[in-house]
Amino acid sequence: MCGRYASSRKPEDLIEEFEVVESRIDKVLAPDYNVAPTKEVYAVVERPPSKEREERPERQLRVLKWGLVPSWAKDPAIGNRMINARMETVAEKPAYKRAFAKRRCLLPADGYFEWYPTSQLTAKGKPRKQPFFIRPQDGGTLAMAGLYEIWRDPTRDDDDPERFRWTCTVITTQAEDSLGHIHDRMPMMVEPDRWAAWLDPTAAQESLLDLLEPAAPGRLEAFPVSTLVSHVRNNGPELLEPLPLDEVLE
Repeated sequence: MCGRYASSRKPEDLIEEFEVVESRIDKVLAPDYNVAPTKEVYAVVERPPSKEREERPERQLRVLKWGLVPSWAKDPAIGNRMINARMETVAEKPAYKRAFAKRRCLLPADGYFEWYPTSQLTAKGKPRKQPFFIRPQDGGTLAMAGLYEIWRDPTRDDDDPERFRWTCTVITTQAEDSLGHIHDRMPMMVEPDRWAAWLDPTAAQESLLDLLEPAAPGRLEAFPVSTLVSHVRNNGPELLEPLPLDEVLE
């Protein structure tokens, strides 16, 4: 799974890198080195043109809440447990298949965190876990494949600007060999030459899964970091610093 990641890029940098046509963010998010479910995150989406226009889909930068709420959900709290969608079933699961068909996004990240169970035990007899930060070796942006949904809050009036809730989820896949010893799952990434095809809301569904491939061996690097990241209240660039070898849990 992917349950934490880091996102420190400025919106103007994301707009340039992802060739965004229109910024639809109403507030700038602070750099977040410990992004957790239910937090607000940046997402790149392409919105279909309105019926009155015959223009191409428009690429936008938006702020979404992490934890997908399907359009048919009765209770938005369902999003708290829908932070990941498995690639193997994303096109068929009722919670995701409609978003997979029409509402795909890219979730920019510096990298993501996973926890490895060690031989050391806690007071309750459970393995202590060592967190690792996993990022592109070249220091570039990690474009995670995601889905988004727009949920209509039935308790709000039609003229209420808060009546629509935009939410997202991260698509995961089997981890490549060099990372599988840390965790068996990893976020699915989309390479730059496939961004347009992935975001296109008019794309044929049967071609979409072909756009997704696990990271090539050697594309990512992983290193142990402080257990401070295990507590969501901790947030700062120090969470991404490699841990000295004598402090790593074994």
